[in-house]
Amino acid sequence: MKALLTLGLLLLSVTVQAMVYERCEFARTLKIHGMDGYLGIRLANWVCLAQHESGFNTQATNYNPGSRSNDYGIFQINSKYWCNDGKTPRAVNACGIPCSALLQDDITQAIQCAKRVVRDPQGIRAWVAWRAHCQNQDLTQYVKNCGV
Repeated sequence: MKALLTLGLLLLSVTVQAMVYERCEFARTLKIHGMDGYLGIRLANWVCLAQHESGFNTQATNYNPGSRSNDYGIFQINSKYWCNDGKTPRAVNACGIPCSALLQDDITQAIQCAKRVVRDPQGIRAWVAWRAHCQNQDLTQYVKNCGV
């Protein structure tokens, strides 16, 4: 019985581990999903943004005490405007998804929501990390040797 319990706990811990993309794997995934050139935003911008927001970690979360909101997933999409976490006061949920969808290893919904974010007037400038680390920088290193 103890062995079965240990095995069950081991399997549970495996299922909740986050996927952390390698840089080029992430770049190729974004390219497949049409992110290169989406609204004029080059692929390297997305890779830079995700590296600085989440370290390419699909399960990354961050609490923002000022707005009492949370950022979720590989793009750190905020619960005040873009998704519903059931905790954020006066959430808008412009992507029409639960925030938990942004924490999946399959980042398809996260990509769709990121596309929705950049269609807003702020565009990619909505991400503080992009403004701080990527804007007006040479971003070639983010896609170098990735074959994209």
